[in-house]
Amino acid sequence: MNDQEFRLYLKIDVVQLDFWIEQGWLIPETSRGQRQFRDADVARARLILDLMGNMGVNEAGVDIVMDLVDQLHGVRGTMGKLLTAIGRQERDVQQRLFETLKDVDRV
Repeated sequence: MNDQEFRLYLKIDVVQLDFWIEQGWLIPETSRGQRQFRDADVARARLILDLMGNMGVNEAGVDIVMDLVDQLHGVRGTMGKLLTAIGRQERDVQQRLFETLKDVDRV
């Protein structure tokens, strides 16, 4: 989706979009000097609109929320890789890891 399509879809103006990009809340891909937006950008923009509109969160709050969303996404990616790595281990190694996890959970 190009810049204009993105703005029309979300009913925002170019000033708002430029500000969100400046803040790092959205990081569109660039192709031949044109910004391109993905579905993930639409989801992030909707979240920003909800935070600033319906929820009344100020810019500093949106900055914190978006940072937390990014951190959570990173942790989920790391967990997925960890589970894949565990799945590639021999059965007895997997069993020991899961038992250790249970022990740690009890602490």
